[in-house]
Amino acid sequence: MGINRGLKGVWAYVRSAPGTYVWLGILFVTTVVLHYMPPEFEQHFLRHRSTNIHELSRSPVRVLVTSAMWIDSGHWLPYASLYTVFHAPAERWLGTARWLAVCALAHVLASLISEAMLLAAIRKGMAPQAAVHTLDIGVSYALAGVIAVLVYRIAAPWRYVYLPAVLAVFALPLAAAPSFTDFGHFLAILLGLACYPLVRGRGKAWNPKETLAALRG
Repeated sequence: MGINRGLKGVWAYVRSAPGTYVWLGILFVTTVVLHYMPPEFEQHFLRHRSTNIHELSRSPVRVLVTSAMWIDSGHWLPYASLYTVFHAPAERWLGTARWLAVCALAHVLASLISEAMLLAAIRKGMAPQAAVHTLDIGVSYALAGVIAVLVYRIAAPWRYVYLPAVLAVFALPLAAAPSFTDFGHFLAILLGLACYPLVRGRGKAWNPKETLAALRG
């Protein structure tokens, strides 16, 4: 009985965030596919689906979509945890359409702006010409945007702890050894924070203190 109840609870949670877990399912399948590819072909395959300058100049819509369907690290379980901790609560809170809008905004704009800056650096001689083929694939920009928009889900004063922590996690790599990917992540955070109009009217903010009190009975 206890196991059945637990499984029903897990299934109910999954059904409450369908977009999150459909996306995770796609990532699981594509990650398995990558594991069966020879390493040299894998890099060629991913680069063709990457939001690098070369592919964006040829087929921007295609690569902006396909780049969000692959994980270049080949490790799916960490993303399953991150999606459950961040994407699923955001989708349950905002609804699938608004959650997807945050994901798309962060992924598309962070990809385009960071690659535009890389192109400018190449033209100024600050980056090599080969950088037009740089591998830039994955789901991290969308994840960063959702992590940021969850600031508005958390009640004060807890949000004033969460927000600086999020900014620090993404700003420190940018300050220590800046790259265009790090810039893209930080930009995605700012884009997530800019999604405030999408969160208005989505109910009372979550108070961790109230949740703890309820768990204690």
